[in-house]
Amino acid sequence: MERFYGQSLTWGDCAPFARTAGDRDTFKDPGARCARLTVPLDYANPGGATATLGLLRVAATDPSRRIGSLLVNPGGPGASGLGTAIRSASQAKDTELGRRFDFVGFDPRGVGSSEPAIRCLTDQERDAERAEDDELDASPQGVAKVEAEQRDYARKCVERTGDGAALLASMGTRDVVKDMDVLRSVLGDEKLSYLGYSYGTRLGTTYAETFPRNVRALVLDGALDPEQNVVEELVAQGEGFQKAFDAFTQWCVQRPDCALGQDPAQVLPNYWNLVRPLIDRPVDLGEGGRKLSYSDATTAVIQALYAEELWDTLNKGLGDLKRQRAQTLMLLADTYFERGQDGRYSTTQDAFTAVRCVDDQRVTDKTLVVQAQERYKQVAPFLDDGRPTSSALDACAFWPVPNTSEPHLPKIQGLPPVLVVSTTGDPATPYQAGVNLAKALGGALVTYEATQHTAFLQGNRCVDDAGIAYLVDLTVPPAGTTCDG
Repeated sequence: MERFYGQSLTWGDCAPFARTAGDRDTFKDPGARCARLTVPLDYANPGGATATLGLLRVAATDPSRRIGSLLVNPGGPGASGLGTAIRSASQAKDTELGRRFDFVGFDPRGVGSSEPAIRCLTDQERDAERAEDDELDASPQGVAKVEAEQRDYARKCVERTGDGAALLASMGTRDVVKDMDVLRSVLGDEKLSYLGYSYGTRLGTTYAETFPRNVRALVLDGALDPEQNVVEELVAQGEGFQKAFDAFTQWCVQRPDCALGQDPAQVLPNYWNLVRPLIDRPVDLGEGGRKLSYSDATTAVIQALYAEELWDTLNKGLGDLKRQRAQTLMLLADTYFERGQDGRYSTTQDAFTAVRCVDDQRVTDKTLVVQAQERYKQVAPFLDDGRPTSSALDACAFWPVPNTSEPHLPKIQGLPPVLVVSTTGDPATPYQAGVNLAKALGGALVTYEATQHTAFLQGNRCVDDAGIAYLVDLTVPPAGTTCDG
């Protein structure tokens, strides 16, 4: 491993690392510099094939007082970390954090600018998949069709991805944290300082398990519960999104222009009456033959529930849908799927599937599939399509490589104090998951009272002050620290 841990990085222009139109704009930041890190594709065979990871660094603004690097990851799994480093550094530029740390983002193996990169569907195939609501057909023929599509998807992931099954087998958290330790060494940091959002909290937790003596500081924001299996996580997330939907409707009914009306008792039926007809009659956008499907409409709603500042847009989109206009909701759905105006997609959705299929135990019991979906509809009635529940297995049931991790309670000796941030109204990673993770790691918890997904370096002075004091001075906030939104 010496050739990996001892390699030198060559920092240069970030333009070649851009994979989307958004990247090309973001990477024009004059403070951003990019490089490639080489890691073994298979850590059991470090002399074999290699992969390279895209890196982006924004240097500390006071290098004479520099502490080291702050490695950042936005989660996903499958999301690119390069733009996150730029945005986080910008938020912190006038603080001790920005003055004393280099912000370093990385694209995990197979993701974004990293090579080889996973790619399963073409842009046209992704559009076609979104336009169909096949998964809502619970008939034997419908189930067979969906499962054939899922098998085909898994096959395409192998055929269209560089190094095929070898990369897919190494996409999981188990291998990414080993890449992170190589990166820590190459950056010249004796110990790791890390900021992980959402799925990035699993990376931070697993890194702490694997390399506890190499941890300086971990901020874990929007935590995944370390013990939850994929079914329990799905149900908990459904509860979180329903809570956010309820908060949105409580806000909406106070407005004279609320698309769901002013009667709180009728907002859910009114919402169903808007979106359920899309199952049989999607709305034509009049551009390139695209149509808003039911699944795209619900994806648009989910996207808007991630942050309160999107509620106005969501209300407008639902109001437009009443008039058979779908552009606003489609824009929200395109944002979720990272589809650019040029019709091109990032690889995030394919990488998301690839990571989850090797991180989680796959579900192949059809009875369990139906039970999970029924529970999901019960806890998140706004996502109930009103149709019988399908027993179709997902792509992970047909994945060509075995899983390499499974949920468990971390037991770590010698770990320094860590900081967990959890938001009371977080729709995607519910508050209790953060409470559970902080307890499991023996860490400090900052509670943020708001409805949004993640909080640190997003404008709340209380949360930011606590996180910055911890990262810079290793000062742990007092027990019970709570910040108002």
